[in-house]
Amino acid sequence: MVSFLSGAAGRRSWFSTHFLFNKLFSNTKFQKWVSGFPILNYLAKREGEEIFDIIMGFVKSQVLLALVELQIMERLIEGPLSAKELSQNANLTEERMEILLSAGVALGLLKRFANGVKYGLSIRGASLMGVPGLAELILHHRHFYKDMQDPVSLLRDEVDTKLSKFWPYVLGEKEQMSDTVIENYSLLMEKTQKLVVEDTLKMIQLDEVQYLMDVGGGSGNFAIALAKKYKKLKITLLDLPEVAQMAEKRIFDAGLNSQINFLSRSFKEHSLPEGSDAISLIRVLYDHSDDTVKDILAKAYKALPSGGQLIISEPMTGGVRPNQSGDIYFAFYTMAMRTGKARSANQIENLCREAGFSKVIRRKPLRNFITSTLVSFK
Repeated sequence: MVSFLSGAAGRRSWFSTHFLFNKLFSNTKFQKWVSGFPILNYLAKREGEEIFDIIMGFVKSQVLLALVELQIMERLIEGPLSAKELSQNANLTEERMEILLSAGVALGLLKRFANGVKYGLSIRGASLMGVPGLAELILHHRHFYKDMQDPVSLLRDEVDTKLSKFWPYVLGEKEQMSDTVIENYSLLMEKTQKLVVEDTLKMIQLDEVQYLMDVGGGSGNFAIALAKKYKKLKITLLDLPEVAQMAEKRIFDAGLNSQINFLSRSFKEHSLPEGSDAISLIRVLYDHSDDTVKDILAKAYKALPSGGQLIISEPMTGGVRPNQSGDIYFAFYTMAMRTGKARSANQIENLCREAGFSKVIRRKPLRNFITSTLVSFK
């Protein structure tokens, strides 16, 4: 009892102190007063810089978008160029190109060479170009940026979002889906999923698994990577008929058609076939509502044998410890999609247990901004 009271008293004391500091630092006169004390002034200055960094975050993203759209970094892969040289194919004046390039230097993506006359890639800029699908994802963000122009309306669900139009595939609005929409969706998913696949494979172990069903596997990135790593593993790739042709071509081109078969089926409209001792859901759950997720997990549980495992890999929020990738980026991105939501590992674990899974193992993410992985056992 004494321990409890001391703990409660300690929490009250912490909250009181925290509230006092908040009141002080929000006071203009106090901020002016602390400027005369080196340590307090350093803290106030650091907080001020970080606040301004948040304020100009949207402008940073737009500078990055311009650099990618104008293919500046792509042109600099071969070596440094001047603002005049870069402006010629970009339909910009040399002066405006200089402004863009200087912004790129400030972002750490570019470097100045030859006394500032020429610009080249920094290590960060070169690394950005080396990430599969990242340039395409940045260009695709035009839709997301438009949805974020009025975040309050987005939070109130008062806007007809651009992302929901880009992803009718996820919404199940088949009548709206042209061949171009399907192709754009599948290609973007294929390119951006490579890092997710790489990290997921490092966090799971399937040596004892004989048959795996990759549900919602799209054009086959994960299935193909699995087949190459586990030569004896038989894989069924289950997804909508609209992506069958692309998936089957990729599987055939990889020479894996004897190891991987494609099953045309909607996991929302049909049950999952039995016979696999493992099921994978790679970047699937966060595309869907809680009710749909519960339905998918229930179907997966029913389809698996006793001891079977369910692999879930996707970006997740931080739960009680929010993280920037999950709680800012993916939370608002899925909100703009208007069909899914980013969840914490704890939320997904609870949904798995609700579906009947008795054991859930959380793998330590290699890069939580890429993906996090849970393995549930029946």
